[in-house]
Amino acid sequence: MSRRFANLNGWTISAVLIIIVLFLPNISIITGIFTPSSENWEHIREFMLMKYVKSSLTLVFFTALTTIAIGLGLAWLIAQYDFPLRNFMKWALILPLSIPPFIGAYTYHGILNYTGVIQKTLRNQFDITPNPAYFDIMHVPGAIFIYTLFLYPYVYMITRIFLSHQAASLIESARTLGKGPWAIFFKVVLPISRVSIIGGVSLVILEVLNDYGVVKYFGIQTFSTAIFQTWFGLGDLDSSIKLAASLMGIVVLILIMERLLRGGKQYSYATTKVRPLPLVKLKGRKAAFATTFTCIVFGFAFLIPVIQLIDWVILTLGKVPMEEVLTYTKNSVIVAGLSSMLIIFFSLIIGNFSRIVHHKYAKVLPKLTVLGYSIPGAVIAVAVVTTFIALDRFLAPVYAGLGVDSTLVLSVSLVMLISAYIIRFFAIGYNSIETGFDKIGTDFRDASRMLGANTLRTFFKIDVPMMKGAIISGFILVFVDILKEIPLTLILRPFNYDTLATKAFQYASDEKIMEASQASLLIVGVSSIAIFIFHKLLREEQD
Repeated sequence: MSRRFANLNGWTISAVLIIIVLFLPNISIITGIFTPSSENWEHIREFMLMKYVKSSLTLVFFTALTTIAIGLGLAWLIAQYDFPLRNFMKWALILPLSIPPFIGAYTYHGILNYTGVIQKTLRNQFDITPNPAYFDIMHVPGAIFIYTLFLYPYVYMITRIFLSHQAASLIESARTLGKGPWAIFFKVVLPISRVSIIGGVSLVILEVLNDYGVVKYFGIQTFSTAIFQTWFGLGDLDSSIKLAASLMGIVVLILIMERLLRGGKQYSYATTKVRPLPLVKLKGRKAAFATTFTCIVFGFAFLIPVIQLIDWVILTLGKVPMEEVLTYTKNSVIVAGLSSMLIIFFSLIIGNFSRIVHHKYAKVLPKLTVLGYSIPGAVIAVAVVTTFIALDRFLAPVYAGLGVDSTLVLSVSLVMLISAYIIRFFAIGYNSIETGFDKIGTDFRDASRMLGANTLRTFFKIDVPMMKGAIISGFILVFVDILKEIPLTLILRPFNYDTLATKAFQYASDEKIMEASQASLLIVGVSSIAIFIFHKLLREEQD
């Protein structure tokens, strides 16, 4: 082992240190299970815990079903058929990812409530006064509706890319055997797409478990809201850690189930001649149905919320001071940009370490870094806070020697927030970088080394330029996710430090829905541009 690592000490030490730092905070959650139970925890365990489990799993189960139905249906339409507006819808159906679910939640509540555009139109234009209960979405089915609209693109995007590159012979053979469109879909498309569907829906499930904004706004009791209430309402960090550990246990069980579902039937090709699916041109009613269906989904999941946000922005111009808007926009760009750059930088170090060090540990250790994305933000927040408080206590003599009065320095700074972002979203950047390294291989690197260039020079002169697409894509994906993050930011931000997401959430929580529209629209606008650029990069790589 030592011989293999001997001439790579720089990469090895840097990569291993980063991996340890990324994984270390999660240990505080595991050890927190064994701390003595308080009265608060005994009460929660006896009377509340099953309620949190039931509501969380209900949201997860039904959101998974609805996102699979919509995401898979759209993916099959776009991958297999040609119809009016298909080229536009191909990328436009990804845009709902630019709208954080909590923004979608308060936007739709504003549209549907008593003073919203629908009920106002019915009263003023048609003299109809409907029962407001019919338009109430602030309950579990309403939350499932919101999650479905703004999270289905995970299933759609992954499954569409998978289907677009499958062997045409599978579909053609089914047609030759006399199978119709529905039989082909259920007997061929569904089975071969199972891995991609599970991959997409697992991301949806993790997002639902991580969410705090929707359930808090709708008044639904889940693990995320319970962790906040126990920590900030009761001031009981130990009970919050135990709740976080319980939620982590549920996440682990879900990930194990995902692996079991993936590990059943396998579908592979008996030939290397794999052709993408040829598009079938739809005409008449079928073409009209396909266009209408995609337009309806796009309208509800993106167009309607954006139009409503624009309307609210126009109505509230001048009510929110421009200096305030600029301040939290700057804060968002700084923390998201800096965190994204660090994530990509660390990903490049670990990815290159995994690629060039020929040892089993170099393949296994990097996998620990992706665990953060499978752990909800509220759990990571608890882990990071306990770790940084312990670190501050350890460094207290140093602070005293430097003349600093406070014993809490790092734990009340941006360092803690950025560290949490890196742990939470590292997997997104790393997966992009790892894919990029897989594509470029090691031939060019080996040639550079044979010509006498050292490892560091080869990395910056050869590898990084060839990885430009993966680096930009990874940065964009991480930046967009951090821009929308709520639980981590609410818990860990320094005092009086607001971002676009926290400001929009605060306004919405204070029933100032219209005032929340400016920050919300900025998030949607920046995220939409980033998603469009990502789509362009993805298409160039595929071409």
